[in-house]
Amino acid sequence: MSRKSKIDPVLKVELVERYLRNEIGIREAGRLAGLSGNGTDSIRKWITIYQNEGPIGLLEQKRYKHYPLDLKRKAVHAYLHGEGSLLKIMERYNIRSTKTLQDWIKQYNTHGEIKSCTSGGGSYMRKVRQTTPEERYEIVQDCFANDKNYGAMALKYNCSYQQVRNWVLRYEQMGAAGLEDRRGRRAGTQPARTPEEELRDKIAELERKNRNLQMENDLLKKVRELEMKDRYL
Repeated sequence: MSRKSKIDPVLKVELVERYLRNEIGIREAGRLAGLSGNGTDSIRKWITIYQNEGPIGLLEQKRYKHYPLDLKRKAVHAYLHGEGSLLKIMERYNIRSTKTLQDWIKQYNTHGEIKSCTSGGGSYMRKVRQTTPEERYEIVQDCFANDKNYGAMALKYNCSYQQVRNWVLRYEQMGAAGLEDRRGRRAGTQPARTPEEELRDKIAELERKNRNLQMENDLLKKVRELEMKDRYL
């Protein structure tokens, strides 16, 4: 169930229709509705709903409206590409509220995906793609130039949201060296980039020395056992 509006739906319809007949302005409609602060945004939403769905769209909704996954993707992509404000994107794709659109954007920016409205629970997520250090550097610099908009950069460069975020964080911590791909490399085989990596490498080196020492001790023990057996033969 959706939350019940505190404002009478009949009043909403009346105010919207008066606005559309040029009898009152946005601010006056907000005042008559008893709205304050960003009340004009609410009036604009009612107008959009009225224009897309007619007066019935402003009646109390018994259940949430479901949107196709493809529409969600297009709306989020349009917003992240700077094609309009939340309200403009809402109007273009016939979305009932800017909060709904904000929720989709938050999903994408948090998880790199947009949840499906189907019972199967599927989702859309960009696949992790292979990149060179030079490409990662270019993406990071572009991300800085766009106020760290990870979602927009993921769309622009066809990579995952999490990839972009991780590259930015590593660049901030370690500079260009943080964009190197060291997966599969044994610790200590390359110069440390941070105090944490230096400590990790030292620990790894001590562990290797301990293993080698243990192997030598085991070998000496075995040799001595053989020598003792030879003495009693």
